[in-house]
Amino acid sequence: MTKLAIPILNREIGILEFNSRVLAQAEDATNPLLERLRFLGIVSSNLDEFFEVRVAGLKEQLKTQPNKVEYDGLSISEAYEKVTDYAHTLVKRQYTVYRDIIKPQLSQEGIQFIAAQEWNPEQEKWAHHFFRSELLPLLTPIALDPAHPFPKVANKSLNFIVSLDGKDAFGRRARLAVVQAPRSLPRVVQMPKNLARSDYGFVLLSSFVQSFVGDLFPGLTIVECHPFRVTRNSELYVSDDEVTDLRKALQGELPTRHLGDAVRLETSIDTPDALLNRLRKELNLEIQDCYRVDGPVNLLRLSQVPDLVDRPTLKYVQYRPKSSLGLTRPGQQDSAAPEDSIIEKIRQGDILLHHPYESFEPVLQLLREASNDPDVLAIKQTVYRTGDESPVMDALIQAARNGKEVTVVLELLARFDEQTNINWAAKLESVGAHVVYGVVGHKCHAKMLLVVRREKGSIGKGKSRLVRYAHLGTGNYHPKTAKLYTDFGLMTCDESITNDVHLVFQQLTGTALHLETRELWESPFTLLDELISHIRMEAKAAKAGKKALIIAKMNALLEPTIIAELYKASQAGVKIQLIVRGVCALQPGVKGISENITVRSIIGRFLEHHRIYYFYADGEELVYLSSADWMERNLLRRVEVAFPIKDKKLKKRVINEGLKILLKDNATAWKMQPNGSYLQSKPRANQTPVIGQLELLKQFALKGRLR
Repeated sequence: MTKLAIPILNREIGILEFNSRVLAQAEDATNPLLERLRFLGIVSSNLDEFFEVRVAGLKEQLKTQPNKVEYDGLSISEAYEKVTDYAHTLVKRQYTVYRDIIKPQLSQEGIQFIAAQEWNPEQEKWAHHFFRSELLPLLTPIALDPAHPFPKVANKSLNFIVSLDGKDAFGRRARLAVVQAPRSLPRVVQMPKNLARSDYGFVLLSSFVQSFVGDLFPGLTIVECHPFRVTRNSELYVSDDEVTDLRKALQGELPTRHLGDAVRLETSIDTPDALLNRLRKELNLEIQDCYRVDGPVNLLRLSQVPDLVDRPTLKYVQYRPKSSLGLTRPGQQDSAAPEDSIIEKIRQGDILLHHPYESFEPVLQLLREASNDPDVLAIKQTVYRTGDESPVMDALIQAARNGKEVTVVLELLARFDEQTNINWAAKLESVGAHVVYGVVGHKCHAKMLLVVRREKGSIGKGKSRLVRYAHLGTGNYHPKTAKLYTDFGLMTCDESITNDVHLVFQQLTGTALHLETRELWESPFTLLDELISHIRMEAKAAKAGKKALIIAKMNALLEPTIIAELYKASQAGVKIQLIVRGVCALQPGVKGISENITVRSIIGRFLEHHRIYYFYADGEELVYLSSADWMERNLLRRVEVAFPIKDKKLKKRVINEGLKILLKDNATAWKMQPNGSYLQSKPRANQTPVIGQLELLKQFALKGRLR
């Protein structure tokens, strides 16, 4: 078996390549202007996490084993250099798009970012008043001298390095100071329309501080003032072997997360070399870790601007998913009243939800109904991410108050949501819910909800039995992201599936040998083996001259065993179509190895998030939905489930809505080339542009599911 290795395959470069594709959405003039500004912010947010986790991990390795060969034949130091080179190129392109394209076009539309040097006397007077009344009381200047060492500035906070001249009240010679901007201060302030002389005029926090920082140092001369921002290692280190109380251990680690080792320094492009070098030496960074930007330090702060501007023509057309339960099953008319029982509807047949085209409300209704139904005895749910304010958690709390047996498997190690989940754990426990944290060393990433109900007359007259109802999904129980991420959810009372869900919960909350499931594929036990087995079955069919087809959609593809099996299947003649939004370590289209494999990435209005596995299976067409990407961590070090879609109509929907329509996309799809690079699809001269997500929006609108 030939091993394919190309530099683009290491995870870090792959993540940057993905963000390059996201940035292309900001460059694309066919997208609404304010949405393009949002895409710039998405890239900034993604890069923050990239540096906090991936680059931080590389820098840790650099300290001890810089010459170790680990990345596609590169040493760690060589890989780090390659990563930072790519990151610098990407950031420079990002700011070029903002400065030369987005900002001028916004100005033409009457949306301006008014810099200090552009203020007229009236505007300056307003700005100075705003600074003194709203900002100055919250700013603390910190002088740098032997008695005042360089402060430990918080992760991703906005700060200013100030060069001074003169002597203070104690006769000390003033040289340098740092001003830290608290997170409570607004990063973007709207100027009154009568002063802005445009529909929307915005002033950045940095403009206020740089213009009036002298008010913080009365009697001294301000030589210069420049913004800077530090990104720090934000990975939490909790030993699986030593931890006895995961929640307590995390609570001890979280307060210091924002003070980890520095990994990136961002400054304005006009920051002098002397100040830059002072900053990087204080932060123990090399010059390659410093990013001088020609624009606002941190473009993410501009993401709030679209919400402040009432210009519908500059945004995506608003949509409102229909929440009527009668519309969530195919072929059924909108005849159900909102108060109809969703449990009764599930009893009539499986229900498929496709977010964000369909509302997340039925999931919430199931929880609320279960929490108040006197016949419901128990509710069990996994929670990975759900938000600071969550109707999901509110319903679970209400259920516990109503005397239901509520069990929540709450993943405390959901990155950057640890504190939120700790807070929810305390609230749940305060009302008597059982809260468990899964299995130490195996994040619980599965999305499962189980309702146990006693129903009369189910088996013979006068008798009753316990009936289980389940919701299984590809995405988090998070109503906000359900409006932005594409995900499928299945509601079912199928006994074999609900019994499997019960077994998985039993494994998570108790301790026992692996309990074998009949319908669900579960990692770290059976999921990888089942995937390999089904890939091999398609290869066997191809060798026998039969039709063989694999279609899979996911966020990332890195697991080496699966990649090797896909290469073998391709060589056997299996047609393999992969939709991988992010990092893909498989190399498609290589003659004699992977020429039957295509890889495409869809970058559009919504974040493509559902994971779908399709196998032709001699015409049976097996379809599984899952929370798991094809990565080692998902298949070997997490608790994940893949669940079958058994209803033929619902299976057809998944194939059409989740796979086929995206395979037809010739406008927002990026095709991976044999060398690992990507080319954006373009419709030919005689072709009609097809945007998969837009086609789905149209389809659901025509069916009456949107209004």
